Amino acid sequence: MSATLPQNLRSDAQENRDRVLAAARELFGTDGLHVTMREIARRAGVGPATLYRRFPTKADLVRAAFVNELDACRSIVVDALADVDAWRGFRGIIEEVLVLNARNQGFTDAFLAAYPNAVDFRTQREQAVRAITAVARRAIDAGALRADFVLDDFLVVLLGARGLSRTTETERVRAARRYAALVIDGLRASDRHGPLPPAPRLVPSVIPA
Repeated sequence: MSATLPQNLRSDAQENRDRVLAAARELFGTDGLHVTMREIARRAGVGPATLYRRFPTKADLVRAAFVNELDACRSIVVDALADVDAWRGFRGIIEEVLVLNARNQGFTDAFLAAYPNAVDFRTQREQAVRAITAVARRAIDAGALRADFVLDDFLVVLLGARGLSRTTETERVRAARRYAALVIDGLRASDRHGPLPPAPRLVPSVIPA
């Protein structure tokens, strides 16, 4: 009996942790990071004390919930940097990041630091921004991306996609792919394009220097 009890406790603890993470991903994915810890505990079917034992702060829970998305985002930008076709690499970033964010609204909030006190993705975010900037510069130099593109435009695209959060995941992904196609077409270099209005200054407020 004494030999099996600790094992059962460890199994129960892991099960509770898995349930909390599943509930957090679901609620963050549909409602964003403003979801409360109490709501997550209720969805997971555990008490608040159990949740806080596993994740003492909301930042801890958000980091654990988004570890896979962070890895996926990193892979997207690394692949784009490695692509010999700069325009194809840039297109891949737009489409794949939009689809990634369509699947999880909370990751968009975390990436954009909409809740800086809840989670700090600063290092990962800055690395992604530098990579996206490098890919965009290559695409501009290749004459494929419109020359007046700035990084703030990419953030505007992400912010625009947040309106998809109230539909099902299947519909969000389908809409994200169509949205990406429209965005990519608008960003393609063309002598038929008129000049863009002045860009909003989003980067300094989102990406600390």
